[in-house]
Amino acid sequence: MLFNSLAFAIFLPIVFAVFWIIPNRFRWIVLLISSYYFYMSWNAKYVFLILMTTVISYSAGILIEKFHSKKAKKATVFFTLAVCLGTLFVFKYFNFFADTVTGVFSMFAIKLHPVTLTLLLPVGISFYTFQTLSYVIDVYRGDIKAERHFGKYATFVSFFPQLVAGPIERSSNLLPQISKEFIFSYDQASYGIKMVAWGLFKKMVVADMLAIYVDKVYNNAESFNGFASVIAMCFFSIQIYCDFSGYSDIAIGVAKMFNVELMQNFRSPYFSSSVKEFWSRWHISLSTWFRDYVYIPLGGNRCSKPRYCFNILVTFLISGLWHGANITFILWGAMHGFVQMIETLIKKKKNKTKKPFKFSLKWAVSVIVVFIFCTVTWVFFRADTVSDAIYLLRHSLDGINNVSQYIFGGLHSLSIDKLVALQIGIPVIILALFDYFNLKTDSIKAVSSWPPVIRWTVYIVFIMMTYMLKPVHSGGEFIYFQF
Repeated sequence: MLFNSLAFAIFLPIVFAVFWIIPNRFRWIVLLISSYYFYMSWNAKYVFLILMTTVISYSAGILIEKFHSKKAKKATVFFTLAVCLGTLFVFKYFNFFADTVTGVFSMFAIKLHPVTLTLLLPVGISFYTFQTLSYVIDVYRGDIKAERHFGKYATFVSFFPQLVAGPIERSSNLLPQISKEFIFSYDQASYGIKMVAWGLFKKMVVADMLAIYVDKVYNNAESFNGFASVIAMCFFSIQIYCDFSGYSDIAIGVAKMFNVELMQNFRSPYFSSSVKEFWSRWHISLSTWFRDYVYIPLGGNRCSKPRYCFNILVTFLISGLWHGANITFILWGAMHGFVQMIETLIKKKKNKTKKPFKFSLKWAVSVIVVFIFCTVTWVFFRADTVSDAIYLLRHSLDGINNVSQYIFGGLHSLSIDKLVALQIGIPVIILALFDYFNLKTDSIKAVSSWPPVIRWTVYIVFIMMTYMLKPVHSGGEFIYFQF
């Protein structure tokens, strides 16, 4: 069941109405039932995986608190990690591992017949696996108490707004909210609906429109070069942002309708002036997860420079592998890790006091440089193979000596005329302005504070624009469902 589908448009109001009508003590049950129904709508037979992960992590939390021996506690954690990560490995990485082993042996003239599995990747498995593992580790560290109520813990694991593609919630934030008394808030619900609308605009208008041209180039990379390649690269940078942050906005907005606060997952990432800042603004729930459960346990930056470099690179290599079982994702992670390592080594330590955002020419140039870097690395993220990625990059400047022909030839090869350029340009400009003003203030709250006549005019125009500008074939799956 997609957020951008008619089925979800029917599902959500029913769950919302039932949730707020019944007595408070039963509301977590509505969330649990609706979450499992939501997940089973994808593939009912895989519900046993999320149930197994829930039972094991729930039991592990209780056992860790009961055991007095540190060895027993550690053994429980390692067992949970082995089962949960082992399950993830089988479904997501087994074939990649088998192909890699076969390739290595073939280099030494040893022929092997790779054993591959024809398994459908369960949607959301990477997300709920990481969410449950952080819970078990937090209980082991003593940061939280183990949850004794299995039903409420199961609701925490399967909470439908963020189940499929995050944000990856921490138990310290979400579990208490499921156990609390739910009190309806008109302001929260109203804000949530606006976030959902903004998320749908990002996905259905911007991402789905750009996907048409991105897919055209990346699905047949060697048929395009020059400016057409550059357009596809830039479009994908915007597409993946709107696609994923759009999902996060919808998830956070839907949760607000039930008076549940999820963590912010994106904060205007393409207005970052460094790669390090980019990762503090992009997929925040995942980057902070790797910081807390991989980078810091490895030693963080409180160690020798060589060790620090090692910690950074290992963290980003694992992050790349988390995104997909392909060498392209590993290279993407390695490039981000390497550049962030260089940034940290060459930059002087600054006062950590957070200063209000202020525009400057230096900042603007830095933002452009970071966007170009991200766009280049996204090529490896999107391309099917390393050779496709290298081909697109190598041939992206073909014919640039004739600038006019370079630009118009690229637009023509993608069938982008003035009307299409306008259809793409208007939503992208709206997106850029929204994110820019979000650096200083909450754009949705700002619009909500305007006089009724003005803000309702904006709402109506926005709804009409969403309907008129979305492509005919919008409504595809979100990109991060594959991870």
